Amino acid sequence: MKALLASLLIATVPALALAQAPAPAKPAAKPAPKAAPKLSPSAQKAVEENTEIDDDPNVQLSPADLEIAKKIHTGTIPCELGANVIVTASKRREGFFTIITRGHRFTMHPVESRTGAIRLEDPKGGAMWLQLGNKSMLMSQKLGQRLADECQNPDQAAIAEALKKNPAPSLLEPIPTPKSAPDAAK
Repeated sequence: MKALLASLLIATVPALALAQAPAPAKPAAKPAPKAAPKLSPSAQKAVEENTEIDDDPNVQLSPADLEIAKKIHTGTIPCELGANVIVTASKRREGFFTIITRGHRFTMHPVESRTGAIRLEDPKGGAMWLQLGNKSMLMSQKLGQRLADECQNPDQAAIAEALKKNPAPSLLEPIPTPKSAPDAAK
């Protein structure tokens, strides 16, 4: 009997202790925010590629910059080693371009060049698109390497072919002087 009474006391003591302590107030439950539907990786990539980004709305282009923008070759431009660069004009801002290649995407704008080359830059992305008469190249200033080289649209390919047939004179070779007429007095 003592064992029964002892076990009842042992069982009821924790229950009495809990009954005396006030229960902590529970905060009102907040409704869980609705999660955006998960997209497959290919769908996410398609959304990213088709969504224009205006990286720096403070960049204002001069009339000279807008003239440079008119000379930019757009479309899918084939490059060496089977690479392609896709250059598209921005629908939001005149003079801005989106350039995509091998997992890289840049929003670029024209910058005047002292050499006369056509140049686009993405200061935040650290990239530059340089368009010459016979080829174009995409360079990453952050990585310190060319992302795409020997990119040529049909106009540039024609100029490159013409330069192969009739190369420009080297700037490092001396200019030949015409031979003077022999002296008639001798």
